[in-house]
Order: sequence, then structure tokens, then C-alpha cells
Amino acid sequence: MTLRIRTIARLTGIREATLRAWERRYGFPRPLRNESNYRVYSREEVEHIRRVARLISEGLAVSEAIAQVQTASVGGLPPLERLVERFWSAVMVMDADAAERVLGEAQAAMDVEAYCDTLLLPLLREMGSRLDIAREHLASALIRQRLRALLLAEDAHPEGPRVVLACPERDLHEGGLLALGLHLKRRGWRVTLLGADTPTEALQAACQQVRPELVALSFVRRREPADFEQVLRASVGACVPAPVVVGGPGAREHLKAIFSVGAQYADSLDELVALWQQVRGASNST
Repeated sequence: MTLRIRTIARLTGIREATLRAWERRYGFPRPLRNESNYRVYSREEVEHIRRVARLISEGLAVSEAIAQVQTASVGGLPPLERLVERFWSAVMVMDADAAERVLGEAQAAMDVEAYCDTLLLPLLREMGSRLDIAREHLASALIRQRLRALLLAEDAHPEGPRVVLACPERDLHEGGLLALGLHLKRRGWRVTLLGADTPTEALQAACQQVRPELVALSFVRRREPADFEQVLRASVGACVPAPVVVGGPGAREHLKAIFSVGAQYADSLDELVALWQQVRGASNST
């Protein structure tokens, strides 16, 4: 169950304005945002606020009370959740160094794919509901830097199939694309990453140069149907003769348009590889 800030103020005795001020200054409490962009709080968050209020009444400064409650609540969590909460706490006070240390500790404790799939990607997905724009930019940049470094650190496979990865023009969210590149490279693919906001002309030039066996496009931002089809049609034309596979949350509602322009849709790495194998098998049989 989630509760609105007005209810939280009534249940805890802490004014709404005070809760908002604590959130801005200390990163506490940490409400989510619902579809209408209103703050919503969990029952657990209510208890944390009550504990802070009690400690303040016992003579602690606000910052000391919040630090004590945050330390206690994070310390009792499982290791992965503890890392996640420490990361959010650092981001909320815009302490990039502390957030970077958390990511470094996690990387040292986890294998590459677990680090990518169970920590970095979930953090990226949660940002929109947890953070304002400034904090989201900070956190996103840190995670994308980590994903890009992981991708570059993987050994190249000179004989593997070649894939070009890109986000189409005006799509700036490349985190999922970086993770896809990492997984493909670990499976022996040669990855050419064009990244975010790739113009059609750049996509065409890359395909002419490296002659990929597959092009994967990641659509994250929501587009109107006509805009989506126009951008995708141009992208597919730029990639000829390479097959194009489309993925990402911004593509799921446009399946008819995807198939109508000659592309395919994949919701996962395994689906993408399976589609490529089907295309390869069909070309080998002709």
C-alpha cells in the first residue's frame, strides 16, 4: 500500500513542507512518484519518519536523526538491497563520489552479468519514478559510464558475427543498448555501438562501412505512430541489406508498424539471437 504526503503528515505529525524540505536537503524520505507525478510513500517509510520525529524530540539534530535511521534501516537489508539504498541515498544528496564508490563495491563483489542485470539495469529503470531531472541525469551518467567501461573491457572476437547497435534520432536513453552490447560481446559478437540519438545518415554510413549481419535499434522514448513509422522506415532503408531488429519500451506499442516496414521485434537478448539465427538459416537455404 502507498500513501500520499497529506496522509503521511497526518500520521507522523510532520508538516508537508517539512517533509519536502527534508527530501531536498537530506534525501529523506524517498517517496516514489505515481502516474500523476504525486509523491507516494510506503508503510515502511512512515515508520522511518516516525523514528526520525522521535529522535528529534529526544534532542538530536535533524541531520543526525535522519542519518541514524537511514544507517539502521539500510544495515538490516540483504547485501544487494543495501547497495541499492546506499546508491539512492548518495544520489539524493548529489554526492557523485559516494554513488561511484557504491557502484565500485558492487562491481568488485559480483560477476559481470549479475552486476549488469541485477544492479545497473534495475537502477536505470527506477530512476524516472524516484528522481527529479537533475538527480536522474547524475545517476544515469554514472551507470552509463559503468556499462560502457564493461563493454570496452570485454575481449574482442574477430571471427564473430557483426552487429550494429543504435538508438534512433531523438532517443537519448542508451543504457539498455549498452547492456545489450555487453551481453552480445560476451557471447562472441563483434559490436559496433553508435549509441544515443543516431541520425539515419550515420546509421547508413556505419552499415556501409562494417557490413553488419544484424542491426539492433533501441526505442525508449514514446513516439506517436506516424513519427515512429517514419523514423523506423528510414532506419530500415539505411541498413539494407542487413536485417533490423527493434526493441525497447518505446517500440512495444508499434508492432504492426515494425512488421510493415520489414523489421522484427525482440523483447530480450535470446529473442534477438533467435531471430538472427532464423534469418541466417533462411539465407543459407536459398
